[in-house]
Parts: sequence; C-alpha cells; structure tokens
Amino acid sequence: MERMTRFRAGFLLCIFFAVLCFYGSRLYKVQVVDTGGNKNNITTFTTLTRVKAPRGNILDRNGNVLVTNRASYDLTINHYVLTSSVDPNGTLYELVKLCQARGIEYVDHLPLTLDQPFAYTLDQQSQSWQNNFQSFLIYRDDLDSDISAPLLMQKLRESYDIPPEWSDRDARAVLGLRYELTLRFAVNSLSTYVFLSDVDNETLAAVLELNIPGMRVESSSVREYTTEYAAHILGYVGAMNAKQWEHYKTLDGYSMDALVGQTGLEEAFEEYLHGIDGTRVDKMTKDGTLIESYYKVEPQAGQNVQVSIDLKLQTAAEETLKLTIEGLRGEEGSGKGWDAQGAAVVAMDIKTGQVLVCGSYPTYDLSTIFEDFDALNKADLQPMFNRALQAIYPPGSTYKMSMTVAGIESGAIGRWSYIEDKGAFTKYPGMSPKCLVYSSSGRTHGSIESTEALKVSCNYFYYELGDRVSIQDIDDTAKALGLGEATGIELYEAIGYRSNPESKAALYKGDDARWYKGDQILTAIGQAENRFTPMQICNCVCTLVNQGTRYKATFLNRVMSQDYKSVVYENAVEVMHQMDMSDEAYQAVMVGMKRGAQESGGTGYSTFKDYPISVASKTGTAETGIKGHSDNGAFACFAPTDDPQIAVVIYGERAGSGSNLGPVARAVLDAYFGTDAPDDTVRQENTVS
Repeated sequence: MERMTRFRAGFLLCIFFAVLCFYGSRLYKVQVVDTGGNKNNITTFTTLTRVKAPRGNILDRNGNVLVTNRASYDLTINHYVLTSSVDPNGTLYELVKLCQARGIEYVDHLPLTLDQPFAYTLDQQSQSWQNNFQSFLIYRDDLDSDISAPLLMQKLRESYDIPPEWSDRDARAVLGLRYELTLRFAVNSLSTYVFLSDVDNETLAAVLELNIPGMRVESSSVREYTTEYAAHILGYVGAMNAKQWEHYKTLDGYSMDALVGQTGLEEAFEEYLHGIDGTRVDKMTKDGTLIESYYKVEPQAGQNVQVSIDLKLQTAAEETLKLTIEGLRGEEGSGKGWDAQGAAVVAMDIKTGQVLVCGSYPTYDLSTIFEDFDALNKADLQPMFNRALQAIYPPGSTYKMSMTVAGIESGAIGRWSYIEDKGAFTKYPGMSPKCLVYSSSGRTHGSIESTEALKVSCNYFYYELGDRVSIQDIDDTAKALGLGEATGIELYEAIGYRSNPESKAALYKGDDARWYKGDQILTAIGQAENRFTPMQICNCVCTLVNQGTRYKATFLNRVMSQDYKSVVYENAVEVMHQMDMSDEAYQAVMVGMKRGAQESGGTGYSTFKDYPISVASKTGTAETGIKGHSDNGAFACFAPTDDPQIAVVIYGERAGSGSNLGPVARAVLDAYFGTDAPDDTVRQENTVS
C-alpha cells in the first residue's frame, strides 16, 4: 500500500514537470524565438498619465472675462512605448531632424553643450532644472555627482545604445530627448513627456507623419488674454523655479513641468486658479495602439476669480494716461513736462478699499510677453515696472492734507487760524524756501487759513506749520493715514518711507545723516525724504475721506466655482487701522480739497470747473533735483463730495505741474459716473456751499 502511494505521487510529480516544461517552452518561443532574440517583448503596457487641469478664469468686477483659456494640443511621448520599440534612437533621430529642418523649437534641458569639447551648461539653467539634473544622476546610480561632462556624454552614449558611427552632434540631440523622458520618470514617475505644447496644425501633421511609437495628441489649454489693459496686474504663468517647485511638489495637482503664476494676479491667486490635475489609466499595445483608457482621478478645473478692477475704468485710465504723458513731451524748454517719462494711475472704492484701477505707463503686451521679454527688459522706461505699486516718489503737495490734520490735531493751528504768507521763509539762517507764487510773480497769498492754503497749495503756510508741529506729530499722522506703510494689497508692493530722523539716518552716513530743522520744514510740503507709492497716496486719500478709517487695499472681490454655480469665497472689507480724527481737522481737509477743485484759483479748478459732479482735489509738484528737467507731478481727487465713492491718484515722472495730469482723473470719473444724469440737474445737486 505504501509502495502504491509513492508510485502515484511520483507519477503526478512527473506530469506536473511535463506541463511546466511545455508551458516554459511555449513562453520561450513567444518571448525569444518569435521576437528574434529581443528580450523586451512585453505586448501591452498599462501606464498612468497626468492630465492637465485648466486654470480658472480671471474676471473684472462686472463679470467681463480678462484672462481665460484657449483650447490647444500637446504632443506627448510615452516613455514605455518608445523605449520598447525596435529602434527608439533611430525614431528620435528622425524627430530631431524634422524639427531642425522645419525650425520647430522644443525644450532640451540636458546640461551639455551641443558639440565637443563637451562642457556643462548648468549656469544657463534655472535652479530647479539644476536640481532636476542632480535627481537624474541619483536615479542613474552609475553616474557620480562629480562626473565630468565628456565622461557623462560617453556614459550616456553607452547606456542608451547610441550607434558609435553617429556624430557627436546627432548623438547629443537624441540624448537630450532620452534625458527628458528618463527625467520625468525618475522625478515624477510620469510615463509621458510633453514634447511640444500648443502645437499648430501644420507642425502637428508633419510630426504625426513620422508614426513615432508612443506619440499621442493630447488636448490641453493655454492662457489667453481678452484685454490689452491691466498687464502689470494680471501677470502671467510660467515654469516653476527651484523655490516654487519645493513648495508646489507637496501639493495636489502639480507636476515638475506644471505652469504656475509668476507675477500679478496669476501669482497672487494661484491657490484658486490652479486646478488639480487628473490621472488617466492607459492600456496600449507595444506599438502604441490604445486598447483602453479611463480616469483614475478626473482633472478638476481651477476656480474663477472675480477681481475688483473695473475694465471700463481701467481702459479709460490707461488710454488717457498714455495720451496725456505723450502729449506733454516736446522739445527741451518748450514747457513744463517736455521730458515726461513714466506714470501711474490708481483708483479705489473709498468705502471698501477695493482697487478699481491700477495702471502703469509705459505698458506691454501680455500675449507676447515671452517673445518680447528680453527686449522689454532692455527698453527705455522699463515697461514691465509697475509704477503704481513698486515706484516710490516724493508726494509733493498731496502731503499737505496729512500736514493739515497734524497741525490741527496737535493744536498748532485751528481750522480758522490764519498765517501770513511772506513769500520766503527766512526764519533759519542758510535757508529761504519760497512759495511758488512768490517765485514766479513776487506776489504772496496774504493772510490765509487752512482751507485756503489747501485750495491754492500755499507752500509758505506749510513751511510755518512744519516749524510749529513736532516731527513726531507729523510722522505719527502720516503713518496713521497709511503713508510709508503696507496697504495690504495682494501683489508685491514697495513700502517706501516717511521723512523723519530715523529714515534719514538709515539713508545717509556721517553729517549727511543728521536731522535739521530744514528737513522738517521741507517734509511739511512733501519733499525731503518722503517716498510713497501712488497706491499708498490713494489709500491715504481714502483714509482721509473716511475720517481716519484705513481699509486694507485689495484686488479680490470673490472666488467662484469652475461652473460659476457657487461662491467659494467672498472677500470682506477689512479695517487695517483706525485713527482718531476730529471733526475740525476732517472738515478742514474736505472743504480745502473741495475748494481746490470747485473755486477759481484752486489748483484743480481748470480740470473740474465745468464738471457735472462735485469733485474735491489736490495737486502736487515734487522737485526731482535734476537740473534742467521738469518736476514730478501728482494729482489726487475724490467724488462726489456729498457722498464720496471713488478716489483717484495719478503720478507722472517729470510731468511738471500736477494739474497737467488732471485730464486722466477726469476720464476715470467720466467712466465711473457715466452721463445718465442731465448736467444741469447734477450741478444743482452738488452746488458748493
């Protein structure tokens, strides 16, 4: 019985081995004999492909789309399919030659020169791509981190089986693509490499004729700008740098070649605009034929951001600013403003802090930013420089509103206190600053009080005030009004500084850093070391009109879902600071600015004397210290005076008198208020009292 059991067990074991040998021989035939000895004989692949999610739209406050997406096509190459083909190097060689013949540009990040003697080009790449190269070396454990460029080239030729008879240039070109394919697999575990983005139909047809294994056409999208205005604040998207990649690689929806906001609103609201990329499972044959495809994770489009900008106002502001500055230019000595340069315009909703207009001149075309980038960087007047947020200027006489508040709140003067304009302020030896009217005609303003001083912008009044009020009170008031302070705006802004002993000590050395009474007197008229952005000056006007309540400046209105069906986030009004401003000081500034625009002799009267809505304004002229050149000009206003809604500030480099910029303010107010109400009716409702 025991012998029979052993026999049966041995018999079954023999049958098992026979079956095993049969199937083994069949597998050998299929995998080796039938493939001609090719070991890479897998017949199907199942790969994961990252699917780009479109960015959300950017809209203005009225729902006008400012930035959206245009449908496009990308050409991608599947790493597995291509490298498993009969001759991947030959296939890529044909692709490279086609691109060279047709002038098709593609990205090649392999940090090696194109010809012998081979050398590294890492210094020509961003830090992120330098880091990616180090990741590639780590992935390829046969390559040391300190390997020389010639040895790297030799090792890559060997490992990728580049034919020895190929020229170094041809080998280098193909290795560039092999590097890109391997890199994405090594760093992001991506099976696909985007070879060309936003491909035109002609290029698409030419490349597809090559029938490259693993190459597919993928639907994608590119950013499209529907307006030529607001370039400085809309911003653009681009490839990540090293610092950005370190941040974004930990978040959902970002691959190493993802595009992110680099400047402007695109950068500020990246968290909302960027969608979450999806993951698609593709099952395909060895030759690249797709058998099955489905989403493992569906892509989620970015959310739509509605900003505070009013496109109608922005358009009017930028067009008029350009015409005004270019209209001032002329031959040397032909008039003030003949050498006008850059300029900026800002308008804000007084009751919320929302920015309605933010323009900078000169500007540029966002749709061709990458083609024009080098030329723009070399251009005169720095077109890409956002003067509204990043340029710091002496405010000139627009600072006098702050001084009026400081004078009344400190008790140095009252609203009805009179000061005798003597033309030249000669109290201190070695200095005799003059009132502008005295310098030009020898006349003075006589005995004037605070509202008249604002109306006619009497320098002597403020020289005297600067002498009476302590620098601490002057500085505290300016700070409370937001001058030299962050506005809270979402984009990068320069902070500037107020004229005070601390600022001067930080800016100068030795005796030049000492604080003198003369510094204080010049500070009172917005000169000395006062340096503020146009955005800060506009925010200051809003704070004055709100009787000391300073709101956070913002571009954000709300964030909506990608289908616009729900509000994801609603931006709320935020108070940054509240100062105690007496009714006396408040009325002095409000009435003084109103008289400046509404009464004959006011510095803004020529701009608004026939305007159908009551406006309050203040001009400013700031010396540049450049002999033979025009002064800087500033113009600030708000309206209507009985129920203030909008504040506007314009600043022009070498624009001469601030009144030269009045037409820009008027154009913005025209666009804001429209022409619905008959002029006579509106004038009656806004009669100066």
